[in-house]
Amino acid sequence: MRYRTLGQTGLRVSEIGFGTIPILKGDVPVLPDYYNLDDDEAIALLCQALECGINLFDTAVVPEYGDAEIKLGRFARQAGRERLIISDKARFFTGDEIYAAVCRSVENLGGIHPDVYFVHQADPEHDIFSPGGALDALVWCREEGKIGFTGVATHYYDLLERAVRDPRVDVVQGSGNLLERGMLDRMIQDTRFTRKGFLLNKVYAAGVLPGFFTENELLGNVLCYPISSALVGMGTAGQLAAALAGAARPAPKLTFEQVLSRLRTVYDPIPCDRCQRCVCPYGTEPHILLRQMNYFFLGKDYWALRKLDLDIARTAAQCRRCPDAACRKNCPRSLRIPEYIQEAERLVEQYIYHGWI
Repeated sequence: MRYRTLGQTGLRVSEIGFGTIPILKGDVPVLPDYYNLDDDEAIALLCQALECGINLFDTAVVPEYGDAEIKLGRFARQAGRERLIISDKARFFTGDEIYAAVCRSVENLGGIHPDVYFVHQADPEHDIFSPGGALDALVWCREEGKIGFTGVATHYYDLLERAVRDPRVDVVQGSGNLLERGMLDRMIQDTRFTRKGFLLNKVYAAGVLPGFFTENELLGNVLCYPISSALVGMGTAGQLAAALAGAARPAPKLTFEQVLSRLRTVYDPIPCDRCQRCVCPYGTEPHILLRQMNYFFLGKDYWALRKLDLDIARTAAQCRRCPDAACRKNCPRSLRIPEYIQEAERLVEQYIYHGWI
């Protein structure tokens, strides 16, 4: 196992981090590779990962990740707290909420204080940066010794960029993989990301990509970016072994066209790398719609379709009224985004409203 420095925290983290979603126990059918592990099974797998060199374990407050946080706390006390780096998070956006979440996390972890704590899934609708907001609350937690370092986790590049400019933020967490590499390609042009430390999630694209690429290709093609660690959800010893083997040797760098060509064996994917340069005057996020269409045809059918159905009728109607098509003008690949949005509406109507799925 190789290790990298987590920004300016002084922490050395394994290139592969253990994502704890698959070790939870509960009813979460939409998650990939869901195994419903009990405490002993989960702790045995975590111990195996630690012995193989993984020292970074990423979790979230109960109930967001089920009971994974509690299991991780039990494991840390059993294995030795000093051997682990714990990354924790909560999807709350006000100061009071995130402060309370940190306190609950410490309790769930059995009195252990997380090394890094993130405001999870930050989005443009919630201002976590305002005075007295969620980020300030994390700073207070850091000063009180409840956490080691502060973090912002988001799927939005603009928020990641704002976070790395903010002196209150120690670490950021974002998403990317060899298909959805647009944010990673933008990130390498800004050295502030490496100074902060960067944890990468969604390396397997919610379980879509392993059917087309080896673990070596999936992990090697993200570890070539200046990230600190790639977080991988692992629920079995086989998945752990595959991830470790995949990261153990260099992988040939696949171009975006080579990735698309591999996917074309089952579906001609929309060539969107989610760079997020597309804009919409109505607030639509075209890159998310295009992602869900790709996921639908690449095997994540029910989950992706339900995501598309959330507001597609209104979105498609607004798109038809839009005179500028600014999303297409700003797209580096000049994708026919308005046409894709209309296709998304027809897709939802065909499969949901006609009862095909």
